[in-house]
Amino acid sequence: MATERNLLAVIGDEDSITGLLLAGVGHINEQQKKNFLVVDSKTQVAQIEAAFQEYTERKDIAILLINQHIAEKIRPTVDKYQQAFPALLEIPSKDHPYDPSKDSILKRVQKLFGE
Repeated sequence: MATERNLLAVIGDEDSITGLLLAGVGHINEQQKKNFLVVDSKTQVAQIEAAFQEYTERKDIAILLINQHIAEKIRPTVDKYQQAFPALLEIPSKDHPYDPSKDSILKRVQKLFGE
């Protein structure tokens, strides 16, 4: 149920995560699982995909934010995601501006409207 979902989850670079944690997004549940993953140059693609899978399967997360340049690393997984909850939003980062042509959700919406 959507009423149980009350958290944001974030997969992003250090600057994005730091800003969102300072805004109060961070949470650690009873099982010591965080709702964020800091991705740097040493983070493996498998680790990013595992976090994506975990966050999209959790019942307490309403929205998953992911930096677009990180979503590009796992684009096939992101493109396959079709669920309404958690909602998936690709966001820009300080060093990587948002590119609407790469956003899988925006492409799907444009296809629905015949654009």
